[in-house]
Formats: sequence, structure tokens, C-alpha cells
Amino acid sequence: MSKDIVRNIFKHSKLVMKHKYLVFKFSIRVGIPFRGLIHDLSKFSITEFGESIKYYNGKRSPISVCKEKNGYSKAWLHHKGKNKHHLEYWIDLTAPNKAPVIPYKYLLEMICDKLSASKVYEGEEWTNSSQYNYWQKEREREILNPKVKNFFDEVFLEVKEKGIDKTLTKQNMRDLYKKYCIDDKTEYEFQFRGEWKKIN
Repeated sequence: MSKDIVRNIFKHSKLVMKHKYLVFKFSIRVGIPFRGLIHDLSKFSITEFGESIKYYNGKRSPISVCKEKNGYSKAWLHHKGKNKHHLEYWIDLTAPNKAPVIPYKYLLEMICDKLSASKVYEGEEWTNSSQYNYWQKEREREILNPKVKNFFDEVFLEVKEKGIDKTLTKQNMRDLYKKYCIDDKTEYEFQFRGEWKKIN
């Protein structure tokens, strides 16, 4: 086994555990500690861990690096199929509801995941605006229910303006989810070109 592989094993493992620790910490704040505890366990599977070691560079997700080099990532296909805290898990373009409103606990885990990944990869350069700025680009290329999009918009704006501690509270998350994902009775239909049409 080469020195590079051994080094990557340790560095990637450390990165994943740091990410998991932050997700767990955030999950406790919002009241879903079990989701934080089991978060990303599939990253230690042979499919995901092997690819991540091969494409590890410490600055970006190995999955992103692999996609750029090969056009796809086996680790990502495995990961998104096993983890309900990813938007892609919920997308089914052959179903009547292409992208449903995601259940509360998984949506909160997504928030914790996105904030943790942002903090881990940006390190000392991370600010309260980091995830908000990234989300402005990400939101345009993701297929997700407009209600979920509105929920994310508000959460990341609050993080930008108030910080994580004041935003990630059980009460605030419940209130925002209720406002955008329950009380909003608007129905949407996904259009072929990636747009959403109000149907009521």
C-alpha cells in the first residue's frame, strides 16, 4: 500500500468524522439527535470509502472530483440512494409528484449537513454568509419542491443575518417548516424543462 493511500485513508477519515461531529452537534440543537448519530454511515462502505480515498484532496468533496474526471461517481449514486438527507433521494421523475415536500426530520438533517460541509471545507474562511452564498448558486440547479426551496431560502438567510446559534433552534425550525411546508397550501406541478407551475 502506497504512502499516498495510507495518508488519504487517515485524512479522509478525519474529515468525515469532523463533518459527522458538526452534524451531530447541529442535530442536537434542532431536536433530531438520532439522525445526527447515524448521519453518513454509508461513507464507510466499500463503494463510497474506496472512491473517496482515490479522489481525496482535502479541499473539495472527492465525489465532485470524481465526477469531473469520469462524468459520474459510483460513490454518489450509492450515497444518494442510501441517505434520505439528500434532495436527490426524493426525486422520481416518473412519479406523479416528482419532488415531494420532504419530511421534517430529513429536511432538518439536510440543513445540518449543508452547514457542516460548508464549515468543514471552508475552514477558517467560513462566515455566516458562506452557506447562503453557496445556496444561491445551488438552488438554481436543484430539482426540489418550491416549498422546500422557500424553507431553505429563509433558513440560510437567517444564518447569514443572525448566525447558526440563533437560527438552529427547535422552535425556529418547527416554525419555519410549518410556515413554508405545512401552512402553505399552494400546489405545484413540475414542468418538463425544470420549472414549477402553480396549479391552485
